[in-house]
Amino acid sequence: MNKNKHILIKNIYYMLAYAFKVLNQKNFEEIEIEEFEQIHNLFAAILYKGISAQLKQGLYREYISRTENLKTLRGKLDIYGSLQNNIQKKHSLVCEFDEFSENNIFNQILKTTSLLLIRENRVSKENREALKSVMIFFGEVDELEVDKIMWNKLIFHKSNQNYKMLLNICNYVISGLILSTQKGKHKMANFLDEQRMYALFESFVREYYKKHHSGLSVSSPQIPWDIEEGIESFLPVMQTDIVLKSKNKKLIIDTKYYSKSWQTHSQYNKSTLRSNNLYQIFTYVKNEDINNLGDISGLLLYAKTDEEISPNSEYVIGGNKIYIRTLDLNREFSYIAKQLDDIVDEWKSYACIS
Repeated sequence: MNKNKHILIKNIYYMLAYAFKVLNQKNFEEIEIEEFEQIHNLFAAILYKGISAQLKQGLYREYISRTENLKTLRGKLDIYGSLQNNIQKKHSLVCEFDEFSENNIFNQILKTTSLLLIRENRVSKENREALKSVMIFFGEVDELEVDKIMWNKLIFHKSNQNYKMLLNICNYVISGLILSTQKGKHKMANFLDEQRMYALFESFVREYYKKHHSGLSVSSPQIPWDIEEGIESFLPVMQTDIVLKSKNKKLIIDTKYYSKSWQTHSQYNKSTLRSNNLYQIFTYVKNEDINNLGDISGLLLYAKTDEEISPNSEYVIGGNKIYIRTLDLNREFSYIAKQLDDIVDEWKSYACIS
C-alpha cells in the first residue's frame, strides 16, 4: 500500500526533505524520483544514501572510556582490579584509558537501525542488499538494544552534525517498533505513529514557508500573557508552532495531526470543531493583539483525515480573524504546495499586505 495512513509515502519524503534540509542535497536526489510501496523502503533508501555519503568522509570517531586487562600499563591503573588479578594469578593489569574510536553511540544507532531494516521483509531486496554493503564498514561497531537508547542524551556538534538527520530517521524507525509477544522480539509498525507525524507535519509547514515565502518572517516564538495582575510564572507557556509576520501583521498557525479532526457529542449527535484547539488559538491571538487592533490572525491547520467532511471555515471573533483549514497530504506534492500558498495569499489579502 503506497500510503502511510492517509499520506502518500512519496509525500513523507518531501516532508522529511523540508524538515531535514540536508535531504535536498545531491546525494539524495535519486530518492526523489523513486516510488515507495512501504515506508520502511523509504527509510532504508535514505539511510543507505546517508551512510554512503558519510563513509566517504569517514565514520565519526570520538574518545571512548575503556577498561581492559593488559600486559603493560596503558592510561590509568586500576589498583584494586589489578590486585585482584594478582591474587587470581592472572598476570595482567587492569587499565582505564580513552580510545579514539568509531564504536560510539552515533555509529551504534546507525548500525542497529540498518540491521533492523535488513531483517525487515517489507524492505525490498535491493534496499536490504544496499544496506548490507555499507554495514561491512561497521565491523568494529556494536549493535544496541533498542529499548536502552537514550535519544535525549545525544549531543551534536560540528564534528558529528552530519549525523543529525540520519539519527532522526533512525529514531523514526525505532520508535515505530512494536514489541511482539514472542520472546520480546520487535516488529515494525506499518506507519509512523500520530505523535511522530504531528511533529513532522509542524516542522514541514514551518520550513516550507521559510523556503518559499522569504518576504515573510517565519518563527516559533512564545507569546507572553497580557496580564494586569497575578503571578505570570504560574501560567502555562504559550508556545506557538509557526508565526508568519509582515510588518505589524501576524498569522499564528497551530498545526494539528489527528486521526479525527472533529469532536463528537454523543448526547446531541453533533460534531464540532475541537473546543480545546479553538480555545488555544483564540487565546494566542488575543494575548498577542494587546492593543486590540485586529492585526493578529490565527489559523488551525489540520492534516486531512478520512472523515467525510474536513474542517474548513473562518470566523471573526472579537475583531480577530480565525481560519480553520485542512491540508490534504494524500495528493501530489504540487497540490499540497498550492494549498499552503493559498493560505498565505488569503491571509495577506485580508490583512492588506502587499
